[in-house]
Amino acid sequence: MADKIAIVGCGLVGRAWAIVFARAGHAVALHDPVAGALDNALALIEATLPELERNDLLRGSTAAEVREHLAAVGDLEAALAEAVHVQESAPENPEVKRALWAELDRLAPSAAVIASSTSAIPASAFTESLGHRGRCLVAHPINPPHLVPLVELVPAPWTDADVVARTRALMAAVGQAPITLNREIDGFVANRMQVALMQEAYRLVEEGICGVGDVDTAIAEGIGLRWSFIGPFEVGDLNAPDGIADYCRRFSDMFYEIARTQTEARRQSPETIAEFERQRRALLAADQLGERSRWRDRRLMELAVWKTKVARGDLE
Repeated sequence: MADKIAIVGCGLVGRAWAIVFARAGHAVALHDPVAGALDNALALIEATLPELERNDLLRGSTAAEVREHLAAVGDLEAALAEAVHVQESAPENPEVKRALWAELDRLAPSAAVIASSTSAIPASAFTESLGHRGRCLVAHPINPPHLVPLVELVPAPWTDADVVARTRALMAAVGQAPITLNREIDGFVANRMQVALMQEAYRLVEEGICGVGDVDTAIAEGIGLRWSFIGPFEVGDLNAPDGIADYCRRFSDMFYEIARTQTEARRQSPETIAEFERQRRALLAADQLGERSRWRDRRLMELAVWKTKVARGDLE
């Protein structure tokens, strides 16, 4: 069995991380201080594993084999013992993280990397005073990480370069797709791009250009299709005869003029939010949200299967 990984915080993200590491053969210790959280986490993981096995998303292992790699550990020190990597997925609250990370830094083996799943809080906000802060960084996944492989590695100003390199190597080895930021920035990379898109989506509906459903269709049946396997720079590179420079020369003026109309940051008013809700509930009743979420995860699973087959050369 490969090196031990400790998962601290076993909500939706922590559970998915446990699957990521366990299916790669790591011994995974799960810890959560909330009463009943560990039993709930293991039950939900056990319910998920068979479908992942049926879709060949357990890296050749069976559900039973992956389950054997998982252990619920009620004591934090015991969960951290001998771990080479600690993945923290606690609530998005700087004060909570400061207190927790003081314990993680005190109890984790000196050689262990400590990474946070935070989606918006830079590591510098809760690691500055730690005695071993050089081993701390953000490793932000896109939820759920067992189906969406991107991991954003965001070092604090004091994070050791070797820690970033080790974490990137680990994430690649367990089947994730790591990217490394050179410095901290609010929202990191994925959320900054997502916020830009969401703000424009909201603006289009708010200004009466089109409805909620049409905006979603523009992404799901339009640019989202090609974004599922190539990013914006490759889109540009392939959308002009002579590549990205040619694309920029052709379209940069148009992009500039459009961007000038998109620079106003807005908070949505209660009335606007109510209109979003009205339009969405006309398309999907509130009591169907859970089933639609499960539908989304099944579609993500199917996409992950397809991308895995393409990467292996099984499909042309």
